[in-house]
Amino acid sequence: MIVNERQCKHTQKKLTELVALVAATERNEAGDEGFRDIQIAGLQSQILDLSAELKEYEALRDGTTTVIEAHSLAGLADALIKARIARGWTQRQLAERLGVAEQQVQRYESSSYRTASLARLCDIADALGVTITQRAELGMDLYVA
Repeated sequence: MIVNERQCKHTQKKLTELVALVAATERNEAGDEGFRDIQIAGLQSQILDLSAELKEYEALRDGTTTVIEAHSLAGLADALIKARIARGWTQRQLAERLGVAEQQVQRYESSSYRTASLARLCDIADALGVTITQRAELGMDLYVA
């Protein structure tokens, strides 16, 4: 997931390079002739992945996203990162609202909030104005009589 403008620019550059490499490979100017089709397929797969990441980031950044789904408690981290982007906030701005150093927010996000307490996650959600709704379901496969 792209979490900031620096990563967005890097991803856009990488995407441009991959598109150029596919074109060169198709023109027989790059790659191994015996594996050209495999190389092109692999490059195109990477292009699709990067394009999807950019599209998601740009949609969040443009402020058109109002609902972000997390299908598990573990997905809450990505939802909070996406909410920050959708608010148009930098990591620095979130840090200021939380009263912590920007590097702390960077560490939280780079580790998908693994080191953040539940109380800190609640603080972050509150700072972002995020309402979290989740239901807990018991898996039937763990049922013991």
